[in-house]
Amino acid sequence: MNFQNTKEFAQQLDAQDELNSYRDEFIYPKVNGKQVIYFTGNSLGLQPKRTKKYVDEVMNDWANLAVEGHFYAKKPWWDYHERFCKPLSEIVGAKPSEVGVMNTLTVNLHLLMVSFYKPTPKKYKIICEEKAFPSDQYMFQSQVDFHGLKPEDAIVEIKRREGEHNIRLEDVLAKIDEVGDALALVLIGGVNYYTGQVFDMKAITEAGHKYGAYVGWDLAHAAGNIELKLNEWNIDFAAWCSYKYMNSGPGNASGYFVHEKHHNNTNLSRFSGWWGHNKDRRFLMEPTFDPARSADGWQISNLPILSLAPYLASVDMFAEIGMKKLIKKRNLITSYLEFILHEIDKEVDSSFEIITPSNQNERACQLSVFLHGEGKSLFEYLMKNGVITDWREPNVIRLAPVPIYSSFEDMYQFGQILKKGILSE
Repeated sequence: MNFQNTKEFAQQLDAQDELNSYRDEFIYPKVNGKQVIYFTGNSLGLQPKRTKKYVDEVMNDWANLAVEGHFYAKKPWWDYHERFCKPLSEIVGAKPSEVGVMNTLTVNLHLLMVSFYKPTPKKYKIICEEKAFPSDQYMFQSQVDFHGLKPEDAIVEIKRREGEHNIRLEDVLAKIDEVGDALALVLIGGVNYYTGQVFDMKAITEAGHKYGAYVGWDLAHAAGNIELKLNEWNIDFAAWCSYKYMNSGPGNASGYFVHEKHHNNTNLSRFSGWWGHNKDRRFLMEPTFDPARSADGWQISNLPILSLAPYLASVDMFAEIGMKKLIKKRNLITSYLEFILHEIDKEVDSSFEIITPSNQNERACQLSVFLHGEGKSLFEYLMKNGVITDWREPNVIRLAPVPIYSSFEDMYQFGQILKKGILSE
């Protein structure tokens, strides 16, 4: 498509956008009385208007039914989490029995590592990416320390080549071959939080399995954002937060995946709890743990229904739309934003560097932009003028045009504000 940097062209794209009506499903902050241009759905998604209805339903059932809400609420709390299985399975490319919701992201990754990181004297190394999100780095360090190992020996980081911003697939595969039979676990972010790079999860998983290692993925920036085929790719486990692209609210419940090939392995180590026990026998209060033969077998406690209600509101919206339509718009609007950035770069004779891959197969709806010659004052100008974006040191702004609520006109207007901000400095 031949893009144009005009308001009329952007409005034409919006008029043709089959998801445009969903913008009205969200509540937008305002700056100076004007609706913001929101680019931080990769940190916290906007609130869907329907969320209040889902939360109010739980509050009303609690008020009117008290403990009986577990079985007699409109959506009984006893099996509330099971409503997520089918829609989440479609979002992440899994079977309904392979997915669930519980806890928060890093908690779930720690719990899953109980099962899938079992180091031995000869097989103990973890491969991760350089500059993983700090929470993942802390998790790896504490896990290997818990097992009596030294992080500098057990943790192997795949590094970027000198002068490059992204990690090459061939370097990931080469590092797996180099570690070889000492490799116990590969655990990487499916989409790198800093650059927005999407990793080839299928190829990396196959490479890890070649050496008998488990392979898991942190999908914080991937779930609800890219096409996933967790079952087909034979991934062992994964977890993701729900508050970024799935708009469930700050710090909300995490989704998780355990491949069906592990469901019947009752000898697989795990931290067990009542809610992971065989559902049909749960209230017999048996002394010996009998795990559910599904991803539910990794649950520990009963679910926080008030936290799940906003997540269910968003998941239902995703089910209405489908990932195919979201990805189609994601590709178009991200490409249009990329075009706008290059056009403004030429107009102001600046030096932007988009460090996110230009290949659509290697990126999602985030563009990380290195603002050479510009300081944090430009970021502050954008924020004061109604562009909510994200600053990362040394001078990178992350822009996430989330397809479910971002418009093409937003991209055009952002370009105009960006140009004024640069010229005013």
